[in-house]
Amino acid sequence: MTLDEIVGEMQKQSDKLKELNHTVLFDLGDEGKVLLDATGDAVKITPNPDSDDAETTLALSTENLLKLMQGDLNPMVAFTMGRLKVFGSKGIALKLSSLLDK
Repeated sequence: MTLDEIVGEMQKQSDKLKELNHTVLFDLGDEGKVLLDATGDAVKITPNPDSDDAETTLALSTENLLKLMQGDLNPMVAFTMGRLKVFGSKGIALKLSSLLDK
């Protein structure tokens, strides 16, 4: 899965993600980073942003991110098993998790 495919998948779910009202950086290791900014009227998804500033950073593989977005991996299980690391606000990560479950 490429970074562009991840961005495309996020854009498909932008209606749900609009409710987040926060910024989340997805750190995908060597694959790059994706910044999700749901603070404005429209969701902005930026691959490899110039700045890593976000309220919460989620570190995981592209494979696990795709599974999370498709509902094939429970976020709590991923966190417990170490497949997902959360830096910053855990509350925002939980809110994102509940939005993806819809």
